[in-house]
Amino acid sequence: MKKSTKVTLSALLLTTLGLAACGNGSTDTTGNSTDTKSITITTFGELTTLDSAVYDDVPTSDMIGQAFEGLYRVTGDNDIELGMAEKDPTISADGLVYTFNIRPDAVWSDGNPVTANDFVFTYRKLVDPKEATGAQSVDVFKNGEKVRNGELPVEELGVKAIDDKTLEITLEYPAPYLPKLLTGTRFLPQSEKVEKEQGDKYGTSSDTVVSNGPFTVQGWTGSEVEWQLVKNDKYWDAANVALDSVKVNVSKEVSTSVTLFDAGEVQYTAISDQFVEQYQSQPTFHTQPKALTGYMSYNVDRPTTGNVHFRRALAMAFDKEALVKNVLKDGSIALNGIVPTDFGTNPTTGADFRADSGNYLAFNVAEAQKEWELAKADLGVSEVTVTLITSDTGTSKLVGEYLQAQIQTNLPGVTFNLQPVPLKNRLELQRADDFDIFYGTWTPDYQDPVNFLQQYTTNGGINFANYSNPAYDEAVSQVQNNLANDPSARWNKMLEAEKIVMDDAIVAPIYQGAQSYLLADNVTGLEVLPFGRSINLRQVNLK
Repeated sequence: MKKSTKVTLSALLLTTLGLAACGNGSTDTTGNSTDTKSITITTFGELTTLDSAVYDDVPTSDMIGQAFEGLYRVTGDNDIELGMAEKDPTISADGLVYTFNIRPDAVWSDGNPVTANDFVFTYRKLVDPKEATGAQSVDVFKNGEKVRNGELPVEELGVKAIDDKTLEITLEYPAPYLPKLLTGTRFLPQSEKVEKEQGDKYGTSSDTVVSNGPFTVQGWTGSEVEWQLVKNDKYWDAANVALDSVKVNVSKEVSTSVTLFDAGEVQYTAISDQFVEQYQSQPTFHTQPKALTGYMSYNVDRPTTGNVHFRRALAMAFDKEALVKNVLKDGSIALNGIVPTDFGTNPTTGADFRADSGNYLAFNVAEAQKEWELAKADLGVSEVTVTLITSDTGTSKLVGEYLQAQIQTNLPGVTFNLQPVPLKNRLELQRADDFDIFYGTWTPDYQDPVNFLQQYTTNGGINFANYSNPAYDEAVSQVQNNLANDPSARWNKMLEAEKIVMDDAIVAPIYQGAQSYLLADNVTGLEVLPFGRSINLRQVNLK
């Protein structure tokens, strides 16, 4: 009865808004036929911001990625092509200086031109200590790390506008992956004019931003659990965007999402656990591997979670294989390292990074209990209580409950409490260092193992643990800088770096994800991405 009620209420809401859940045609208020195309999709978490410099979660990244476009854009088979850039850049002989020409017809949704200065403004914002964004991926730009650490002014970052439509980027070291990096959500431009006008309000609602991508966000004031993506007619490639609108519903329970899909009210939804088994034989079911990692991260500034033996004990006290096979059931695999499988290849042997690096903190009850004994001796206690923060989505709660059961069974004396909260609140607690342990997921911006490794350097992108190890920082710095042109040495240094951070057990890897989803059979062109954002709606059409 409850599921039926949800469908009825949702249908009523769609009717009230005057939106067809999915249609090639409808009638307007005068009774005349229209030729609109719209779909409804679900997302598992709230939209937390429209400021590309400060987002920290996948659902938000997904939405920003539909409304903004960088110098390059993602296309089919996870390939890239030119976006805001009119043509391939001119690259200096040493591979350090890229000169881009911005499309002359690129404008913001308010009609103002997209300029090279907008990109300069955005990239400087990413490394400005006053903004506190700490975007470590910008360290690839000349002086990026020094500016980010407050050693140089933002004007010294290796980006400048030659003129309104010519952008020059100077790198700290050669980076063949730069085009893919620049498709990342962090590097999507902001209108300097609008950002300065809005100040602290920028990105807090759909009315405080302008877009340069295929869609604009409408109907979001900062707390809604539904909003719309509306076709941006001023987008330079609007002629090839088929959808007029996309309604986005936050659905934290997979059972609710599936009910809405079966009722025809939703045309795309991600699924997991038992629903994968239930639907995997249906033509609407799809799945693919993803470079997403699920992990626990510890707050090292608290006595208990600051103890390396305690961290190791927790990391080895739960059966990862049973989790992915019996709980997630979506094609995810157990992960025993920071870098996932199929994400980096040895330049000499062709071996996968995960195979070369080996397994760290794998499930081992005996070893976990040994580490727990060492932790108790260090801490001078016989029992401890810690709390794991998760988001309040169905999958996150399931993972949390599984970890709780396993850890309390395998480590007698550990009370492992759970605190599920809305994703936005979980992120706020992480930023405020108000946690013992949190469970989260992360997807990389570009395909290179260093993108994972750099996250845990001092002030790294997702280093909410406040972890700092000079040896680790130095290893990652060498990978990014002086070893950039020595592939073999660079590879070995990345292996060394992962060993350091895994020995310190600052993060407990759990699984590498897969993306399983249901897609209505009349929807074509949806791109599900293996890393970075989850989906790309630009090429979606209806049969």
